[in-house]
Amino acid sequence: MTGGAILRVEGSAITAGDGPVLLRGFGLGGWMNMENFITGYPGAESQMRRALLRTMGREVYDRFFDRFLDVFFTDDDAAYLASLGLNSLRIPFNYRHFEDDGEPFTIKPQGFRLLDRVVDTCARHGIYTILDLHAVPGAQNQHWHSDNPTQWASFWAHRHFQDRVVHLWEHLAEHYRANPWVAGYNPVNEPADAEGSTIGPFYRRLEAAIRAVDPEHILFLDGNRYSTQFDQLGDPLPNTVYTAHDYALPGFVDGGPYPGVSRGEYVDRDQVEETFLARTAYMRETGTPIWVGEFGPVYTGDPGRDEQRYRLLQDQLEIFARHDASWALWTYKDIGLQGLVHARPDSAYLGRIAPVVAKKARLGVDSWGSTDEHIRHIMQPVEDLVAREFPAFAPYPWGAQRWIAGHVRHVMLAEAMVDDYAGCFAGVGPEEAERLADTFAFTNCRVRTPLVDILADHRTEST
Repeated sequence: MTGGAILRVEGSAITAGDGPVLLRGFGLGGWMNMENFITGYPGAESQMRRALLRTMGREVYDRFFDRFLDVFFTDDDAAYLASLGLNSLRIPFNYRHFEDDGEPFTIKPQGFRLLDRVVDTCARHGIYTILDLHAVPGAQNQHWHSDNPTQWASFWAHRHFQDRVVHLWEHLAEHYRANPWVAGYNPVNEPADAEGSTIGPFYRRLEAAIRAVDPEHILFLDGNRYSTQFDQLGDPLPNTVYTAHDYALPGFVDGGPYPGVSRGEYVDRDQVEETFLARTAYMRETGTPIWVGEFGPVYTGDPGRDEQRYRLLQDQLEIFARHDASWALWTYKDIGLQGLVHARPDSAYLGRIAPVVAKKARLGVDSWGSTDEHIRHIMQPVEDLVAREFPAFAPYPWGAQRWIAGHVRHVMLAEAMVDDYAGCFAGVGPEEAERLADTFAFTNCRVRTPLVDILADHRTEST
């Protein structure tokens, strides 16, 4: 696992010393940074964990999460990814694994133990890892995946939070500086600096701090506005990949037919490529590599609709291949919405949380996995009121309608539902807690076969 060349940026390519490397793989969402649609809870991870601790008690809580973190990604998972011809894994993690808010700047060793295990496991199978700080102190964006329960991204306004992230990355860089199987560092996932004035200077400060410790590893820097906007970043930094996230409209939970109309816009293959080219224009203009750090459709369970989504994914992969773009598909494992591998519908865990999953769908609580179809009669009057009384109101990042949805569905209702989820585990003992966590072990999961077939086709054409 040692002795190879650390990956570097040379012009518009990522190289391993003996030629260019295209990174192709998945994101490991839901492991060291949990997300509501991935494992079934409502709200933000820290809310869910506090509620489970109250319900389960410390011993059972620890047994559940220790087992979950052990089984979610193991040698079986790495071997399976390697068997598909994939060579990379983006690993999202929450800062809370490395630092407590009550003891800022005190680094916890258990975070490294978790991350080391998966980095080393992937290395044994010839898989590079990209380390992705997905949730930072104060939250770098407005949504649940940065463990944000409020829709306020406070990170950009508080130097204290920024200092803590720089400090954490200095320790991460020191720890992984000599590891050639770490492809590089993805310091802030999907930043959303509403003013746009802090992100550029912060990136330059962070780059200098990391380079002082580790001058070799690649930085993978996301653009502003959820990794879609790069004009605020200035000239490219050395040995840096700028990363676009390229979710296509027909792949969202409310997406329409493909080709066809989604959110009022007609989308076909040409439009998908046009969007990709717009989102990666900075990379081509600056002659830097293209890496699509996240993309991928949501699956519905309806064979006809899902067939269109597989077609969309196939088109995206072919577009990426023609433009020599590396990519990380979102996400590897979940309870069935997007994962290549997913929990079995008849598992004990899914049976236990089934009422909450159904209630979340009915109330449209999850941002990523549900719509407001059943509460439109509630949402419409609020939207009409805001449009009538505040016609110029266009909050960052996506405007008034999605801002209202965020507050009503994904903050207010989600917070109210957290105890519903925790209540599903009332009375669970330590051994049963471990059995429930075992739901996510590879041998207990199913594989999304059509997605495997698409990846096999792409592997042949892009190797």
